[in-house]
Amino acid sequence: GQLEQAVEDKAGQFSGLDDSDEEDEDGNYVLHVRTALLESKKGAITALGEMAAHTGAAFCPYLEESMTVLQQAANNWHPLIKGETADALPSLVVPSVAAHHGGEIQWEKGDIGGASPMSPHTTAVTSAVLAELVALMKDDDGETVGKACEGIQAVIELCGPHALAPVASDCLATAHMLLTKQAPCQRVDELYGEVFDDDDDHDEFMTNVCDLVGAFGRVMGPHFVQYLPQFLPPICTYAKSSRPPSDRAMAMGCLGELSQELEKGIQDHWQSVFLPAVLAGLADPDDNVKRNAAFCAGVSCEGLGEAIAAQYPQLLQAISPIFSVDPAQGDATAAALDNAAAAVSRMIMASPGNVPMAQVLPALLKALPLKNDMTENETVYKCLLGLLQMNQPDAIANKAELRRIFTEATSEGSKVEEEVQNKLKLAL
Repeated sequence: GQLEQAVEDKAGQFSGLDDSDEEDEDGNYVLHVRTALLESKKGAITALGEMAAHTGAAFCPYLEESMTVLQQAANNWHPLIKGETADALPSLVVPSVAAHHGGEIQWEKGDIGGASPMSPHTTAVTSAVLAELVALMKDDDGETVGKACEGIQAVIELCGPHALAPVASDCLATAHMLLTKQAPCQRVDELYGEVFDDDDDHDEFMTNVCDLVGAFGRVMGPHFVQYLPQFLPPICTYAKSSRPPSDRAMAMGCLGELSQELEKGIQDHWQSVFLPAVLAGLADPDDNVKRNAAFCAGVSCEGLGEAIAAQYPQLLQAISPIFSVDPAQGDATAAALDNAAAAVSRMIMASPGNVPMAQVLPALLKALPLKNDMTENETVYKCLLGLLQMNQPDAIANKAELRRIFTEATSEGSKVEEEVQNKLKLAL
């Protein structure tokens, strides 16, 4: 709320004077929130962000002025304004990337040793934007924090490790503080003596925090491995069976992203953290948790290769019940089945000698084509085409089933990417 008091602001105007000033019976000021003014400010900030995002290089002359306005808005007292500012800030980077990099910056994962691929102009804009967003990560409003994390993720995935490097220490420390529930937005209730049983509560913004941790892996690559001992325990806290399904799925998804991005970097933590989490996730009653656990199992096998082949029987046994579900039960069930199929495909490609093909291949083929998660098409068909090229005996024995799958995947209205379809047509 806003205290209706005649205080002269910086522009020399009495912003508090209003016909609606009131006093209660004791002569105290009454708190008013002018929603119309807030909404118009919010709308202006939204418009600024949208114009920057969609007008490309043409917006560059207005960047400095826009930055000043958003820096002021980031310090506004109202969470509605701060949240909208966190939403708009990443868009300011887009015009500079359009003007100086043709719309895309070519960066290498974890490469901060060489020259920065960013122009001086983009470096300056990115630096200013990230400074504001990292500060907003420490805000006492959860929604604003979530949007700040989302914004940082967008900027570092667009601009790469050189953009993250100057704020990395502060950004990682704040993300860790959020994961361990020590951040201002998580302690605000304690100030008023309210402490909730957080095992039943899912904070929406924590999904953004976990997505940002995944982005650290994507951008920092091997440089993030040293932080795993600090980050993995709090992430796994959210995977506990006492947590709500949304938390468990979120934690499992985060582990999957880290495994995919860090590959062999997770090896020291496979036995103690990733394997137990995957096995628990595959046995979870919730389909979204199963889906993310299957993904994590697959990318871990892909990244660690022969080093974890000894665990293949255990993993295949844990994945196998998913192949008996009915995908018609709903999107989450279908997605879990698709990710189980992709996981088995990755296991076959990583270490074909450790997969009992005679038992596994018929179950895999029966689950195809994919029904829901089309991002895994490339993985699945790369595996099947590879088996055919090798003249793998079980693949040859199942040629009729392969023909059915390839025909469905290349039929009219198929959601399989054109490039993959062309390879399947050649195989047919």
